[in-house]
Parts: sequence; structure tokens; C-alpha cells
Amino acid sequence: MKASPPLKGILYIVPTPIGNLKDITLRSLEVLQSVKWIACEDTRRTIKILHTFHIKSHFISYHEHTLYKNKEIIEKLHQGDSVALVSDAGMPLVADSGHELMRDCREEHISVVVLPGPSAVVTALVYSGFLIQNFQYVNFLPRKKSHFFQLLEKLKETGYTVCAFESPHRLLKSLSWMHEFDPSLQVCICREMTKKNEEIVMGSPSYLLSLWQDREVLGEVSIVFRFQ
Repeated sequence: MKASPPLKGILYIVPTPIGNLKDITLRSLEVLQSVKWIACEDTRRTIKILHTFHIKSHFISYHEHTLYKNKEIIEKLHQGDSVALVSDAGMPLVADSGHELMRDCREEHISVVVLPGPSAVVTALVYSGFLIQNFQYVNFLPRKKSHFFQLLEKLKETGYTVCAFESPHRLLKSLSWMHEFDPSLQVCICREMTKKNEEIVMGSPSYLLSLWQDREVLGEVSIVFRFQ
């Protein structure tokens, strides 16, 4: 009798809290406890979650500079080991590596299961209170002024609410360019969401600039804006 081929493992896409560790879902904890391997962006960040919830698994460092490990992960999945892919915070693949691994899994007929959970994009959009039946996410805003203005021209044509990430060191520059492009722009700044120092402020670009003129911007920042 011919032996059955070994069962393949499953690649789980597991979202992690964007700040407050209590936001992790029960299902995410269950998966992290069950898999043999956790592919993570920064082991120092992920290990805090695992220690908090008493989870022990093997690590694979996985980020934009280690995509060569796709082959290693695929081999482990073929051997029957399941793998959880996590990012430093929020939903993997959003502004993070992972789409190449998902593509390879589908080509190799390996099951991929995506778990719902925390997302800085969705949280910031809801915090804004803007109309978000249609929205556009644009990752980080351009660093060159000409590219910045070109992007805003395209976004204005859509009429959609827009969410972007921004470095705290570049927030004032982006707000000044927004003011130059359209002083009537409606903007919501979400800083350190779900954390102890969470700050949500809304207003025109010039108003928001005045808030941070005399203090340092710290922490992770999401910008939500909408044209009048």
C-alpha cells in the first residue's frame, strides 16, 4: 500500500497589538501557542508578547532584508511544521514584508490562514470621525516635496479619506506641505494609539503645526486627512 504524503503545515498571518498587549485576540494566542515557528520582524518586540502570555516557540527573523528565508520557511511548511508570521505591531503585510511568502505558499499549494485583529490603519480612520465608506491607505508619505504634491493631487481627485503613516521626525514637514497645498485640509493626527501616552488631535495643518512648535514629536504617528 502506497504511503500517504506527509501533511503540510499552515502559514498563519497573525496580527499583534499596535500598543496595548491586552488587544491581542484569543485566537491569535491559540495559534502562537500551537505553531512550531514564529517568523517575526524583530525578535525583541515579539518576545515581549510571548513572555507576557507564557508562549514558547522557535523564532525565524523575517523582514525586508531576510527575504531569502522564504525558501527555508517553505521547506518547514512542506515538512509539516506550521508557521505564524507576525509584524512588530498590527497586521502583517501592511507596510511590512510577507506578500512574497504568501505568493510562494500559494504556488506550492500550502494553506494560508489570515487572522483578523489590530490594525493601526483602521483604528486611525475610525478615530478621525471622517466619512470612511471609501478610503485610501498610502503607507508613508513621500519625502520629496514635488512627489508629495503629486500624490496629494491624485488623492484629492478620488474624494476619499486618506490614511498614511509618518515618522515623528517628519510630521512637521508634512504638515507644512499640507498647509501649502491646501490650508483648508481636515487632518487627524493619531499618536501612540492604545498606549499610555495616546494622543488624538484634529484640525487644520496650521493649527496642528502650532501644537508641536515648542515640543518634540515622539512615538508612532498615523495621519488621516480629507479634502473639503
